[in-house]
Amino acid sequence: MHSLNGATWDQVAALGVADFLDRAQADGRIINAGFSFHGLRADFKRIVDAYPWKFCQIQYNYLDEENQAGTEGLKYAAAKNLGVIVMEPLRGGALAASPQPPAVESLWQEAERQRTPAEWALRWVWNHPEVSVILSGMNDEAQLKENLKTAADARPGSLTGEEVALIARVGKKYREIMKVGCTGCGYCQPCPSGVNIPECFATLNALHTFGQKQQAAFLYVLRMGGILTGQPGYASQCSHCMDCVQKCPQDLDVPSLLELVVREFEGAGMKEREATARSLFAH
Repeated sequence: MHSLNGATWDQVAALGVADFLDRAQADGRIINAGFSFHGLRADFKRIVDAYPWKFCQIQYNYLDEENQAGTEGLKYAAAKNLGVIVMEPLRGGALAASPQPPAVESLWQEAERQRTPAEWALRWVWNHPEVSVILSGMNDEAQLKENLKTAADARPGSLTGEEVALIARVGKKYREIMKVGCTGCGYCQPCPSGVNIPECFATLNALHTFGQKQQAAFLYVLRMGGILTGQPGYASQCSHCMDCVQKCPQDLDVPSLLELVVREFEGAGMKEREATARSLFAH
């Protein structure tokens, strides 16, 4: 059952989903019944207890210990003998970004044993004995090989106390410098007004993470001006329909955050930047 939360579980339960799952398991169509979740912790526990699930899938990484199901939900599900699949272990790739923000990179350099940011993040998840499987998106063969190498010897309890403390400091630093807690999941898309919400927030976070105003402002018009896609997705296109607020797993006040994007990137000089970008990418 995909993306359950409190509201959707009540809706699907009213349609007789429990009976359907029982029949599907009885006649062999499925072997194990499970659900994925992007809601509130209290709802997560309620859904865990509502049916004899075999597994669940939750978002979990060192920035999301207290978000959604969180560590408490992870332990609750495991205590109920559910297998736990972790999605977003790298927060949509943000925790594996290269280069890392300078303030974060300086912390990683303090480690006695040097690892890539992706390895640190994946090892942090695998350090929890309640985790059964990690789902990690990969873009090329090099990332695949790195993740396989990490998976080969990462075990629960394999990180030292000093390493766990370092990762906690990195997580705290990320939370200090990131402006929006968007994971780039894309559940808010398509926007009825055409706003490219994940890219708007990614560009805003890049600005506050790396502090490169001119580069971020140019990247904004390049990504959101429709220059590459033919479909503009500027934050100022937001009509405050609230469709995205209902869909956002992070419970973000998306329209208000889009206003921040407008203030940062859509002021003086935006038309000139857009004209420059169009001239550079003209066919």
